[in-house]
Amino acid sequence: MGYLALLRAPHVSRLLLGTLLGRLPAGMTALVIALALREAGAPYGRIGLATAAYAISAAVGGPVLGRIVDRTGQPRVLLASAVLAGGGYALLALAPGSGIAAPLGAAIAGLAMPPLEPCLRSLWPDVVEEEQLDTAYAFDSASQQILYVAGPLAVAGIAGLFSPVAALWMAAGLGLAGALIVATTAPAQAWRAPARAHSAGLLGPLRSPGLVLLLVGLAGAGWAVGAQNVLFIAYAEHHADALPGGAGTLLALAALGGLLGALAYGAVKWRSSTATRTWVMALAMAASYLPLVLLPGPYPMAALAFLSGIGLAPLLAAAFVLVAELAPTGTVTEAFAWLVTLFATGNSLGYAVSGNLAEDSLRPVALCAAGGIALGALLLFGARRWFHPAPSVQPVQPVQPVPVG
Repeated sequence: MGYLALLRAPHVSRLLLGTLLGRLPAGMTALVIALALREAGAPYGRIGLATAAYAISAAVGGPVLGRIVDRTGQPRVLLASAVLAGGGYALLALAPGSGIAAPLGAAIAGLAMPPLEPCLRSLWPDVVEEEQLDTAYAFDSASQQILYVAGPLAVAGIAGLFSPVAALWMAAGLGLAGALIVATTAPAQAWRAPARAHSAGLLGPLRSPGLVLLLVGLAGAGWAVGAQNVLFIAYAEHHADALPGGAGTLLALAALGGLLGALAYGAVKWRSSTATRTWVMALAMAASYLPLVLLPGPYPMAALAFLSGIGLAPLLAAAFVLVAELAPTGTVTEAFAWLVTLFATGNSLGYAVSGNLAEDSLRPVALCAAGGIALGALLLFGARRWFHPAPSVQPVQPVQPVPVG
């Protein structure tokens, strides 16, 4: 009943639909850039440059756009960034073979990627009742698992039916449609960040030591997911004849595990603190990754892939609540954007390191994946005393004149 009540609440279904549509390009872009540039005859070095330009620009642009949202509100930022990102995709689509236009278009698309994730997470406390917050964040986290599968599938389908360039135009259209749906909702138009805490300064939410420790710990989870992707791809190559669907099957099973894990997490009425749930979920995710080191046969490996996915989405659902608690007043959207950036950075580093390890043996790759989340979980456990909610800003009272005489 918790999820039914959530979906029946005003604006929830529309916000979820808009964010799902608008975030789909994030799951499409890396693959579609590679396919479009390769079809245009671009060398692999240029493909790597364009993909890196997109990833680095998105990591930089997210917190910047989040800070602008905290200062000016959501609608204008969402719509302007969607139009600018669409221009980047258009540049890619019109000149995929260009050594200048392709990396530039990818950089623009990443830098201006609409901050739909942080905006939605900033809206939840205003859209649902307090007792529904855990359920809302869990459903939000579960939807991410759908994107991990739907993004590459959408690229494969559109590229197969039409062309990779058509998938670039589709990414531009989806980003704009999602931003338009969210920006025109009443909660997004009415939302305003509270007065920014004076102590936030130039660093904004990063002035909170607890938040920084949380973000670094979650980067370990991102590292684990990146290394896991490499593990599944390399494992599928070694068992091509015995594993139907190859790496896609293993990745889909992990995403399914995450989806079910998030739904189960959101259905529970938790009594423990958010901080406790976060480090416990991180340790549970680490435990679910350890069996991957065994590298069993294809069917047991499929079961382990499903198991490994169960802990990620509940960890993120708990972390979303904790980010909102730790962010200094007036910086919550930027804080959520930093979460996206740190997780993506960890993901990229895990992917890069494990990619080098995969040349020799798969067991170091599995250890790399398990080690990333294990270190992250230990950091979150050790830092648990720092996870105290940020103090709210008290309104300044006017000074009353002292009577004279």
